[in-house]
Amino acid sequence: TKLYPTRSHTGAAQGGMCAALSNVEEDYWEWHAFDTVKGSDYLGDQDAIDIMCKEAIDAVVDLEHFGLPFSRTPEGKIDQRRFGGHTRSHGEAPVRRACYAADRTGHMILQTLYQRCVSQGVNFFNEFQVFDVLFEGEGADRRAAGVVAYELSTGDLH
Repeated sequence: TKLYPTRSHTGAAQGGMCAALSNVEEDYWEWHAFDTVKGSDYLGDQDAIDIMCKEAIDAVVDLEHFGLPFSRTPEGKIDQRRFGGHTRSHGEAPVRRACYAADRTGHMILQTLYQRCVSQGVNFFNEFQVFDVLFEGEGADRRAAGVVAYELSTGDLH
């Protein structure tokens, strides 16, 4: 990371993480994708947007299992609130899609993921900037094998 892992701007995010959970109102990932494409003025990579909106549901569930303290409905489900641009039925009416942790969603996501990484033994290289990812193998066997990184404090390339 260019900074210590928990010092990123993510910690300032307050609103929520969007996923079509349907915990509060009917919602579908396809509606989420429509709103995201429309919000990008149709310039966003629509295949990538579809993947993001489909996988957002599992990502929220994973964060919950990792211990993120999402705000809850009276029934105990993850609560959801409205954000601008979130609609049902491809623009018909507003829908509650943002999952949140009070007004500290970004901070809680950062802390939860950081603690998960620490518990899994992830090594962090603080104050490095990655210039390139090195790969080995071909096709389905292709995998990341290393990086070219700039150490901010010394100017060294690694």
